[in-house]
Amino acid sequence: MPTIGEIFAVLNEKAPVSRKMEFDNVGLLVGRSGREVRRVLVSLDITEPVVREAAALGAELVVSHHPLFFALKSVTDSDGDGTTVLALAENHIGAICMHTNLDAAEGGVNDALMAALGGTVTGILEPDTGIGRIGTIPRETAFSDFLPFVKGALRSNGLRYHDAGRPVKKLAVCGGSGGSDIGLAAAAGCDTYVTADVKYNQFLEASRLGVNLIDGDHFCTENVVVPVLKDWLDTAFPDLAVSISQVHGQTAQFMS
Repeated sequence: MPTIGEIFAVLNEKAPVSRKMEFDNVGLLVGRSGREVRRVLVSLDITEPVVREAAALGAELVVSHHPLFFALKSVTDSDGDGTTVLALAENHIGAICMHTNLDAAEGGVNDALMAALGGTVTGILEPDTGIGRIGTIPRETAFSDFLPFVKGALRSNGLRYHDAGRPVKKLAVCGGSGGSDIGLAAAAGCDTYVTADVKYNQFLEASRLGVNLIDGDHFCTENVVVPVLKDWLDTAFPDLAVSISQVHGQTAQFMS
């Protein structure tokens, strides 16, 4: 069976840690690299319920997108990060986290998001970092029809949006918090931008620029990469039992 270090090496080849943004904290964050692994749980985040799920499955490793911590200075049960790290260690479970490097990677978060929306990638939204994608959908679609399609494709509880009165054809996407890139989407000639965590002033900017803007929820715009991570591991290690978390999901709720 592969070791944690061997699994990390494969993930690092797919989404090199060298491509992470400066603020980020990625890689093998908890565990012994030489430990053999038989079961892996994949989740967008590593929360205490996810750790309990991994322990119940007998998993030796959790692979996630979001880092466990960024600036942890102690590991105690006095805060959430420390409690989660303790739970991993006490259950002898390792943690590999691939964040902004997975956003930028070929086949990673943003390619998966474009694919989920039925688009074909034609360019990079932020060329300096490799974050975000530009693409086209097969046929021009009314925005009123595109909205329910996006909601279903992302399995989102609800959408926040600005309708600029334009049909959808050329699309920009950025999984997670990408509202600040609305200007880049407009400059690229996109009629529609799908991202998450959009602020009030960014909706105003979309209105000024005449771009359709959809906030599809942070979890939903990034969780599309979890099956990709599973597929990478299944392909590289056919004898490894890889599961997707069933306890972690969208936390935002919308009143209808």
